[in-house]
Amino acid sequence: MKPVALLALLLAAPAVAAPSGISDISLKADTAMLASDAFEGRRPGTPGGDKAVAYIQHRMAALGLKPGNHGAWTQDVPLVTITTAPTPLTIAGVTPLTLAYGTDVVLWTKRQVEAQALTNSPVVFVGYGIVAPEKGWNDYAGIDVHGKTVVFLVNDPDWQTPAAGKDAGPFEGRAMTYYGRYTYKFEEAARQGAAAAFVIHDTAPAGYPWGVVTSSWTGPQIDLDSADKGAGRVGVEGWLTRAAAERMFAAAATDFGSLTAAAQTKGFAARPLALTASASLTNTLVRSASKNVIGVIPGSKRPGETVFFTAHWDHLGRCPADESGDDICNGAVDNASGVAGLLALASDFATGPRRARTVAFMAVTGEESGLLGSRYYAEHPIYPLALTAGGVNMDVLNVGGRTRDFVQRGGGRSGLDALAATAITAQGRHVAAEPSPEKGSYYRSDHFSFAKVGVPMMTGGGGVDLVAGGTAAGQAAADDYTTNRYHKPGDSYDPAWDWSGAVEDLKVFAAIGRSLAVGGWPEWNTGGEFKALRDATAAQRLPQRP
Repeated sequence: MKPVALLALLLAAPAVAAPSGISDISLKADTAMLASDAFEGRRPGTPGGDKAVAYIQHRMAALGLKPGNHGAWTQDVPLVTITTAPTPLTIAGVTPLTLAYGTDVVLWTKRQVEAQALTNSPVVFVGYGIVAPEKGWNDYAGIDVHGKTVVFLVNDPDWQTPAAGKDAGPFEGRAMTYYGRYTYKFEEAARQGAAAAFVIHDTAPAGYPWGVVTSSWTGPQIDLDSADKGAGRVGVEGWLTRAAAERMFAAAATDFGSLTAAAQTKGFAARPLALTASASLTNTLVRSASKNVIGVIPGSKRPGETVFFTAHWDHLGRCPADESGDDICNGAVDNASGVAGLLALASDFATGPRRARTVAFMAVTGEESGLLGSRYYAEHPIYPLALTAGGVNMDVLNVGGRTRDFVQRGGGRSGLDALAATAITAQGRHVAAEPSPEKGSYYRSDHFSFAKVGVPMMTGGGGVDLVAGGTAAGQAAADDYTTNRYHKPGDSYDPAWDWSGAVEDLKVFAAIGRSLAVGGWPEWNTGGEFKALRDATAAQRLPQRP
């Protein structure tokens, strides 16, 4: 960034005196700044992303935090940006099809190569694309998909079950498991040797409309610059609209509805379709280093033990323009608001007494591209993961006013639930069931990168039961955001937002952090998918202390 531009940016930073406790003053100022057009949507590897890093570092220093990476404020995260120019996806069969990029299909490659081709690859429908030995479920049983194109459904086989939880069905009923996430499905397809893998989009089980697919997976795609240069990934990955998938199945004289219904039962046999798929992708590769920004308040008694607060600073940058011609996805709610919350918590802890443990505040990069910054940190930790007690991730704050309820995404996983419930109850609120567990929200933000390596992390916030308006108004507002603003230019700062609910939520997070910073080691609940990882490092942790 040019020195003059950097100076102007920092001079524009809010000169907010740190208040006692948490207020909406800095929340408004920091969100408005980070979501302004000057940051161009905060895409990693762009000048706007560099501005965000500089701004957050400046604010952390002003609040009195210490550099969190051995004297440095940032951790370099090596990235590669792959810009793909794809041909249409052509399907050969009795009735040939050409699926248009953007309207029928979105496809890309995470292999770091100049060209990737898919040529006359036989198409196989593999149900939900799941291999879960502990559940006796294998959608790839009895079929070899090496060199073939696999097509699968989004979410879990039992996502339409009304109940949610471990007793609601083989895949927790309405609550999505990691097997339901498209990321897992691509990983499994790679393990099976597939040449290409496509997930069939459907708004209800995916949790978002097709517009989110086109805004998120078109244009330059960012990934970690890994040692294998992406060779372990499926050669071609992508999404199909449900309508396009129905046309494909019809072209193979196969009924889409009956076959997808059959895929919901154990023992489903993958079905080769009388089709082949072809496409070619020409790639432009640009390598760069984005940055996680980390500031800490060193612990007074046990500085080697750490509590984490995280929020992602990145967003989509330039994206498809709306009707007004605006092509900047400012990411005000997602997630300038979360970074503002991170800074507000940092201010609260910095102005209070030092705690026994080190408290770290990390703004991570690359969340929108696949949790890249948090994943890199989890793979290259600055502080020992075994001695990281746990923490809270903030991805989207409540800007719609106070709520009577608080929802934990993926609640019921660890001892952090009890800490949260104590703070929530003290506010006169109640913990509500997650309203859309089928969306798999727990697997979609940066706390998951910590969880995957065993560190208990939670996320959540105010639900839809608004103090002013009730659940009808709250649900309407949530639906409106998902439909009209999420990952679109419409997610811009609004001075009329009501931050009172965000302030209450941040006070809950602060209470959790204060409890963790004193001592104790929250554990994953029995049967949880991350418990074994945490248990394996138990000997490295000191005994429980008050």
